[in-house]
Amino acid sequence: MNQPGKLRAGAGAEWLLGGFGVLRKQPLALGLVGLVFAIVSLLPLLFAAVPMLSLLGQLVVVVLTPILFGGMVHAVREVDQGRPAHPGQLLQGIREGKAMALVAQLLPQFAAGLVVIVLLVVMVGPTALQGMMAAVEQSQGGANPDPAMFDGFPFGAFALWMLLALVVGLFAYMFTFLFPAQVMFDGTPPLEAMKRSFRACIANMGAFLVFIVMFMLVAIGIMIAAQIVGMIIGIFAGALVASLVAQLLMMAVLMPVLMGAVYFAWRQMIGGSAREAGIQPPPASGIEV
Repeated sequence: MNQPGKLRAGAGAEWLLGGFGVLRKQPLALGLVGLVFAIVSLLPLLFAAVPMLSLLGQLVVVVLTPILFGGMVHAVREVDQGRPAHPGQLLQGIREGKAMALVAQLLPQFAAGLVVIVLLVVMVGPTALQGMMAAVEQSQGGANPDPAMFDGFPFGAFALWMLLALVVGLFAYMFTFLFPAQVMFDGTPPLEAMKRSFRACIANMGAFLVFIVMFMLVAIGIMIAAQIVGMIIGIFAGALVASLVAQLLMMAVLMPVLMGAVYFAWRQMIGGSAREAGIQPPPASGIEV
């Protein structure tokens, strides 16, 4: 079993740079893979008028997403090793019989979601939540919510809940950060992959947090750029098309970059089959924090 290595905090920035570097090698091919991923994730919108079909579509996407993550990280490694990427690689996990193992990474996310919901009910209270939901329904219907509906709403507790929800989400993500690469490349069993990912993130907390912060900043920048492109297209095609184009463009870039960063983080912190293939992880000394 490979033990996670200790890296400088600046390694987190190098993972992100590595993700962009892989995308630059085959921008059209990896962008197309990311675009197909985005289209699949937005399929439930086609059934928005039929609630049951929309719910079923969302459940299918939830199950497919971790499988597609595995395929995306496989496509990234193909590009890094000089081979072409193509959308069919998104289903590589199914072809290799690893679909169920990949889906197991939903467990920490479901657990985190349950914890966040319980915290919301306990900290904010059911009465205040009902008032907030009523205000949201009014705003969605085009009406301005009555300010009196927010009288007595515990904004301080709600802000604290948002902070705790972020912490819980990051905690859960540490179990799955390196999960897809371990399952796809090392054949690591799901629970062991979660433990190894968590231990690696704890041992390299500085690098992990640097990566998270930088990725969020990059995501905001890409989102703004995609929105600008969407607005330009919206002048000719309408607001709905503009929104869809913006989301598709954003995910077409972000997903290859994210999974590329995961791939390089796996190479540096765990290594696995990269060492077996004679591929040395990139040095972590280029950026120091």
